[in-house]
Amino acid sequence: MWSRIAYAFRETWASFRRNPTLTAAAVVTSAISLLLVGATFLIQRGFDNLLVRWKGDVQMIVFVASDAAPEQIAYIEEVIKSQPAVIDLNNLKYLDKAASFEEAKVIFTGDPTLLSLLTPETIPTQFKVVPLTGDAALVRSLAEQYRGLPKVEGVSLAEDEFQVISTLSGFVRTVTIVMSVVLLGVAVALIWNTIRTAMFARRREIEVMKLVGATNWFIRIPFMLEGLLQGLIGGVASCGGLWALNRAWTSGVAGFKPGTGISALVVPGSYVNGVMVMLLVIGALAGAIGSGIAASRFLDV
Repeated sequence: MWSRIAYAFRETWASFRRNPTLTAAAVVTSAISLLLVGATFLIQRGFDNLLVRWKGDVQMIVFVASDAAPEQIAYIEEVIKSQPAVIDLNNLKYLDKAASFEEAKVIFTGDPTLLSLLTPETIPTQFKVVPLTGDAALVRSLAEQYRGLPKVEGVSLAEDEFQVISTLSGFVRTVTIVMSVVLLGVAVALIWNTIRTAMFARRREIEVMKLVGATNWFIRIPFMLEGLLQGLIGGVASCGGLWALNRAWTSGVAGFKPGTGISALVVPGSYVNGVMVMLLVIGALAGAIGSGIAASRFLDV
């Protein structure tokens, strides 16, 4: 048994040395495709985190005119609080002019022109409202009711921004998955071609082995091991790339000001580790499948 295992590894190493160019092409393509697969999972998890944070934070913002008197602001608050069955009173927040201006500086940090039009004296104050209901029609009805109150300049539904992020998330996921599947298919094809070329180069030796009684599985195993290792090496390389990518992204996010919500896009290390294990398994399986198909077709001829 041990002699057969040793033989399989010797033949695998010899085949690597015979076809370095094809092997390198298969490994690189596998690594790139698996990196895209891993990046897809991280991007999706980041968007999911952001959506959960936005959806659970604020769903409606009631903007109050900057010249509203204290009693008018109090009246607006009283109206909002008069519906405890549909409004989360514990999470109801009022931002005065100073707080609203500080938030605006964070939100519009990349748009100095728009920010220059705002001042602590002229900026609207705001109520941040979290509805308890998931009924979109009821939420919009509340928004229309608040728009009709004196000194209310407008009502913004976070549902609109939520829909934009959700659509963008779906688009990014679709594009990256399609690219990943295509590249993974190319990687399997390259591994298949590498194994087929290796078997063709050794066709005389294989014929002799079959004549002396070697089974198809005995001949097939070294080639399947070669494909498995090609996929596994590609998986290891993709894990290194994914780790570097996540580290760079996490460091970049740390540079943003607190409160922007960008920190929600950071993916926990435990999730990244799980994705890496998955990439290793996918790489090994893709290599084994590609080489297995090539070996079976060659031996069946």
